[in-house]
Amino acid sequence: MESIDWKSLGFGYSKTDYNVRSWFRNGAWGELEVSDSEMLNIHMAATSLHYGQEAFEGLKAFRGKDGKIRVFRMIENAKRMRHSARGIMMAEVPDSLFTEAVKKAVLLNERFVPPYESGASLYIRPLLIGTGAQIGVKPADEYLFMIFVMPVGPYFKEGFKPTDLVIYREYDRAAPLGTGTFKVGGNYAASLVSGHKAHENGFSAVLYLDAKEKKYLDECGPANFFGIKQNKYVTPKSTSILPSITNMSLRQLAKDMGMEVEERPIPAEELAEFDEIGACGTAAVISPIKRVFDADLNKEYIYGNEPGKISVKLYEKLRGIQYGTEEDIHGWTDIIE
Repeated sequence: MESIDWKSLGFGYSKTDYNVRSWFRNGAWGELEVSDSEMLNIHMAATSLHYGQEAFEGLKAFRGKDGKIRVFRMIENAKRMRHSARGIMMAEVPDSLFTEAVKKAVLLNERFVPPYESGASLYIRPLLIGTGAQIGVKPADEYLFMIFVMPVGPYFKEGFKPTDLVIYREYDRAAPLGTGTFKVGGNYAASLVSGHKAHENGFSAVLYLDAKEKKYLDECGPANFFGIKQNKYVTPKSTSILPSITNMSLRQLAKDMGMEVEERPIPAEELAEFDEIGACGTAAVISPIKRVFDADLNKEYIYGNEPGKISVKLYEKLRGIQYGTEEDIHGWTDIIE
């Protein structure tokens, strides 16, 4: 294996040794299969290609100071994938199959788990797609579940450094009561144009407002939003937001730190009241925000060039649990061996 410069890794695809796969046929899931191919051979009329029957997850494995490999809250990813499957009428992957596949994929590619203190981790991508052929708009009768992995660095190239967000009212990520609460590809396709525009204008991501009224904060594109003020951790409550496992964890850690946690609609103008804000998710963990520019109102909200004190505490606590240097009092990590 070529020597990997772990500290220079970005967040992108790279080939590893193996992936694992299971097929749903005749009403049942088959045994896990191991493959060294990066390719899929599926029918040209597969529902994943025509009608968006596709869901995915993202989670990470970390090598601790003790050399052990830990995966963070994989059962929550299993539950969320089942939620997505129900939302677009796909066969649900049993939690036992999901967790077995995660463990197998990590162990088969153990040499790609980055070393402790490298700043990198092993990203795990579960994928569920409709493979059965349909031309009418209806669910497939066959599905493929697979997991592949790769070593990655930070999602935003800045890492744990504050970035800028932008609000564009001309774009929506997902509709209320639509597919926003499911981790499906269509939500991300809907964000590509606005995301590209944001990047061209020097912003790391779009801060979306609710699609119905354009009054309330929704998501930061690939991540959930949170704000800190008056010893409160505040995050949006919405029917179009993907429930982030990282956000769920940060809410618990905030409570552990004696903070009050609020999940509620957040008016856009409340941005002026927060001491610090951030985006959070599996890929970014926490990405502190230094500025939000409201492009339609030509207004900006500034939070500073350094991460806020509470964001730093939450980030260090969560990373410590993931790497095994902090006590895992909530039982969030699984040691892979």
